[in-house]
Amino acid sequence: MPSTVKTFPPARSAVQRSIGIFLVIMAGCSGLAERNPVPATLTEIAQVAGITNARFWGDEWPKFSMSMYANHTAEQLREENPGIYGRPHDYLAISGGGANGAFGAGLLVGWSASGTRPEFTMVTGISTGALTAPFAFLGPAYDRQLEMLYTSISTQDIAKKRGIISTVLGESAFDTSPLKALIAENVDAKLIDEIAREHRTGRRLFIGTFNLDAGRSVIWNIGAIANSHYPRKKRLIQEVLLASASIPAAFPPVMIPVVAGGAEYEEMHVDGGSGSQVFVYPAAVDWRQINSKLNVQGQPQVFVIRNSMLRAENNAVKRHILPIASRSIGSLIRTQGIGDLFQIYTLCMRDGNDFNLAYIPSNFGVAPTERFDPIYMRHLFDLGYRMALHDDPWKKVPPGLDLSAPD
Repeated sequence: MPSTVKTFPPARSAVQRSIGIFLVIMAGCSGLAERNPVPATLTEIAQVAGITNARFWGDEWPKFSMSMYANHTAEQLREENPGIYGRPHDYLAISGGGANGAFGAGLLVGWSASGTRPEFTMVTGISTGALTAPFAFLGPAYDRQLEMLYTSISTQDIAKKRGIISTVLGESAFDTSPLKALIAENVDAKLIDEIAREHRTGRRLFIGTFNLDAGRSVIWNIGAIANSHYPRKKRLIQEVLLASASIPAAFPPVMIPVVAGGAEYEEMHVDGGSGSQVFVYPAAVDWRQINSKLNVQGQPQVFVIRNSMLRAENNAVKRHILPIASRSIGSLIRTQGIGDLFQIYTLCMRDGNDFNLAYIPSNFGVAPTERFDPIYMRHLFDLGYRMALHDDPWKKVPPGLDLSAPD
């Protein structure tokens, strides 16, 4: 009687079927709600209900602003901008950088202590800079709150790591509900009312996000939102700040409701650093015309805080997909940030503004032990504070142009 050869394809098929069923079940349990994205044909007209000047594209001069400066009389501009018309102008741009935002926070607080910090005509922020910007905009009265935010929090106060299944089947590796709660606690109705008050004087607070659907940077006019009668303006401002700091894939994107063509939709917004690391104003804007129309006195001062080192570090990379990807993305962010600095410098030269840049010096030797390490952040905060109080932290050109200046 011939021997029987046993084979096992049915068992393998059963395993494959089980895996398939498991994945289908898990996908159904991922908890991701369906959304209604803006159709491509309506992208250009989508807006926040009732606030026509709530935001604009980061690569163009918004039509409402262009029309105002082209058509308004000097008297109208003076009435609409009583706090900035006919006065010197100082602009502050705060970059992304995660926990390195502690450097910029310390610099601002030390600047206040030096007695030379100006009241900024305009403040812009991206990512961690977006979280700093409202307090920088409102001035030294918020320095204590700014210090607490950047020296007393840790990673658990920002995000919670998701499980492997939730990460694979979801939209991010971390849950940012702690950061959302932190923003809600600090960006309250009182702070928003104060932003609205300053907006009415002509001062501006702009925050950058990235619209993933459109693939374009968006600049949000936070003061206009704060000054509006929009019923959910507090929540919208909090959502914009959260979106600006939401690193794609690591942190979940933020869905922002808009209207277009009489229907309601949702836009998907993420970290403004996806488009640029720091900005002052779109290159398409004729800033000389704005300076002339507002009768700006003296040369406008542009101050840029880059919450990062600019020189590359030589670190051996492990031969594995995650370290390789992390190092590559980090290098891309660094070089993108340097490119942004050169663009801002070029715009300053074109438009007659004075360029000033501060960044983390390469000899800063403290290393973090976690993504948001409070000890590391305290060291960075103190470094920024000392540089502003005792030194002159401002470079007049981007790195590489002034060969005589140490990094």
